[in-house]
Amino acid sequence: MSGNMLQITDDNFEEEVLKSDIPIMIDFWAAWCAPCFMIAPVVEELAEEYKGKIKFGKFNVDENPDTAAKYSIRGIPTLLFFKNGEVINQLVGVQPKASIKKLLDENL
Repeated sequence: MSGNMLQITDDNFEEEVLKSDIPIMIDFWAAWCAPCFMIAPVVEELAEEYKGKIKFGKFNVDENPDTAAKYSIRGIPTLLFFKNGEVINQLVGVQPKASIKKLLDENL
């Protein structure tokens, strides 16, 4: 995992995500999820490209069931986009980099 990716958990979710002063995109994933591993390199590339403008985090749904349940994460990978503590967009499943970039640019 790159240095630009935060490890988000039930314990640090409020501090890192809800109280973030810049937009943040969270990649909800699980170790057994093959599509999650397909999208991971794209998310890491975007974390590098948007460094300083948008925060990026990875959230393991198996290890942190409370927050996953709170946000009704049913399919993974799910990308949630937060701004000012609110979910402003969501993508479910493997997405092309261009689709993710479009949402990131719209939300900057």
